[in-house]
Order: sequence, then structure tokens, then C-alpha cells
Amino acid sequence: MRLFLVGYMGCGKSSIGRRLARRLGVEFVDTDALVERAEQAEIADIVRYEGEQYFRECERRALESACGVEDAVISTGGGLPVWRDNFDVLHRCGKSIYIRRTPEQIFSRLTPYGRHKRPRFRGLNDEELLEFMRRDMREREPKYAQADFTVDCAGRSDDEVIAEILGYVGKDR
Repeated sequence: MRLFLVGYMGCGKSSIGRRLARRLGVEFVDTDALVERAEQAEIADIVRYEGEQYFRECERRALESACGVEDAVISTGGGLPVWRDNFDVLHRCGKSIYIRRTPEQIFSRLTPYGRHKRPRFRGLNDEELLEFMRRDMREREPKYAQADFTVDCAGRSDDEVIAEILGYVGKDR
């Protein structure tokens, strides 16, 4: 079983994914970490020095690598599902779960480090960042909505989100 967590940057895919994998007794894979390990550089630097196109190609290779892991919870980068035919790959390789949060919820979760490490957030003040996120999420929503299962995180703890996902996969322990 491969579960791909999709959703916007900062929605909690990695933190929820780690805990979910532990509960399921499977491996946790983070495509962003795979890219950084393969390139020996942080994503922000890859985008800055090599460009977004190159980064997206690296991300695709990471996705293909993640598809080789039999039993895993896989956290994808926020833009991975919206690039080219990546969502088709997700559907062929496993089940996708959309971690849905509002821009305001994600904004409240972001630490200064979380803002700094995301190249698209750099240099934006709070108001600009929220407006950017609203616009960007509206564009991405139709793609994210193609997920096999959606978890609406509004007013819910990560424990409640994990419990709902476990129920979906039939492992509500």
C-alpha cells in the first residue's frame, strides 16, 4: 500500500505523514527530502540556481523513486501533483489523500523557518503572503481535488486527521 499525501505547502503533509506511517508500521518517504538528498542542496537553492523547471524534473525523479517503495506513506511537495502528468503517476502507484486547509490555517502554522525555506514565500509580508496563498491555492485546488480521498482539516487536530485517514484505509486502530 502506497499512500500519497497531497496539498498546499505547509498544510502538514510531512508531520502528519510521519505519524501516519508510524501508526501503519510502514516507511515514511518525503519527496522533498529525496530531491535534497539527490541534489545535495536545499530546494530553495535548487530553484534559485537551477530554476523551477529543473527542480520539477528532480521532483519527478523523486516521485518515480517513491513509487518503488512497496509499503509507504509518501509526502509530496505542494507543486508536485500539479506539474505535468504527476497526478496520473500518483493514481497508478497508490492512493492519494488531499490534506485540505485554508490559506489562513496554513498561514497560522508557518514558522519563520517554514516561510524562509519556501522560495515562493520569500520577500512577502504577511498580507502579501496570504493573498499569494489564496490565489495560488485557487489555481491548484482542481488538481488537488482529484485525490482519491480528501480530509478537511478545519477545526481538527492532527490526531483527528490521522484517525480519519486510518478509517479510510481500513486501519482505524
